[in-house]
Amino acid sequence: MRSALRWASKLDRPDIEKLLRQAGALRDEVMQLSHKERFVNAAAAEPTRSDLSRRQRRTALIERSFIFEGAFGDNPKLLEALETAEKVAPTGLPVLIDGESGTGKELMAKVIHANGHRADRPFVSVNCGAIPENLLESELFGHCKGAFTGAVNDRKGKFESAHTGTIFLDEIGELPLAGQVKLLRVLEAHEIQRVGSDQPIRVDARVVAATNRNLRKLSEEGRFREDLFYRLGVIHVTLPPLRERKDEIPLLFEFFGDEAAEVLKRRPIEMTRRLRAFLLDYAYPGNIRELRNIVYRLSCLAGQTADIEHLPADIRPASRATLASYPASDDDGPSLSGDALSEGQACRKRPGRARIPRARTAGSGRNRGRAGEALQYESIASSGVAEEARHSFEGVSRDLASRQGHLSCVTAHAVWSDPGFSGPRHAPPRP
Repeated sequence: MRSALRWASKLDRPDIEKLLRQAGALRDEVMQLSHKERFVNAAAAEPTRSDLSRRQRRTALIERSFIFEGAFGDNPKLLEALETAEKVAPTGLPVLIDGESGTGKELMAKVIHANGHRADRPFVSVNCGAIPENLLESELFGHCKGAFTGAVNDRKGKFESAHTGTIFLDEIGELPLAGQVKLLRVLEAHEIQRVGSDQPIRVDARVVAATNRNLRKLSEEGRFREDLFYRLGVIHVTLPPLRERKDEIPLLFEFFGDEAAEVLKRRPIEMTRRLRAFLLDYAYPGNIRELRNIVYRLSCLAGQTADIEHLPADIRPASRATLASYPASDDDGPSLSGDALSEGQACRKRPGRARIPRARTAGSGRNRGRAGEALQYESIASSGVAEEARHSFEGVSRDLASRQGHLSCVTAHAVWSDPGFSGPRHAPPRP
């Protein structure tokens, strides 16, 4: 390729196409080597994992340029899932993700896609439970013109659209038995046939499936093919429910509160102490999805401060005795233990050094830099960095200030809410 570019007096179209193919093959080889090196580094770190703290485990992921795609937290089960995703991403093995509804299974599938060598290729999501059984084969594998009434053109299926990329099969437990047989054939032979055609088509798509049901139990009952279960479950990733991640709920309050404020074009909602206590104690059967919907509802219906009466009627405390068990005022001493929403106010009450949460940053699949920060708190001098940040924010727009000051979303929120700060008092932009 080098000699052709150096000595050729002119290049015809076939020569140019040949050089482009060679350059593409070279790029793919380099990308695969990069991901293989990361795989080896992750495997080498495995024996010491039990000796590391949660903060160190997440920091180790960041140092290996792991792409979080918006996933944050330091729950041990979540970290285990992320570490498994890091190791399996450079391979082409099928992955089965299970967990309750609303735990972020599709987000985990995107994490696996973004950390593999297919990151710049298509990611196609399919909800198997939303496709009628008579259209399932056409949706997944495509059809030819005239294959059935209404088929006026040739049409690619989801597997063809995901060629060289990743196909995410959500709610795989809802797939009918007839569709399971056809899917098993694709996983074994890497071939599909469009409806109305006898011509096999080779496909190279990474398969990631997800379910909120117990597929092993379904296979024992004859409602899910056992061979397909074992074919999909080469790598098994389980996501913890939100009730097992209670310490991360305040961070999600802050994140979704800023997100809702941006969507609704208003200031972030404030919560009474009683409402915060109730939401921290709530079981969240719908997990993160339910928490997000609650925060959006509060941001829409409440004015400046939300209280328990702004919650949906079906989750409010049923009796007055239950309601009375939650603190009714914000004036009864410090905020709840571990409540990151009030960490900013607590900082200002402590002399000397303050503790301010650091940001979480979500990287895109095409960003190979640091795509997240460790879930941790760091001590900073309140008279130093915070004071300097206040001066740098004076008279500067929110967007420019947050980037010039290099402060996190949560840190900026703590600075803006300080009574001594005369700058803009709006929601800090998310990075």
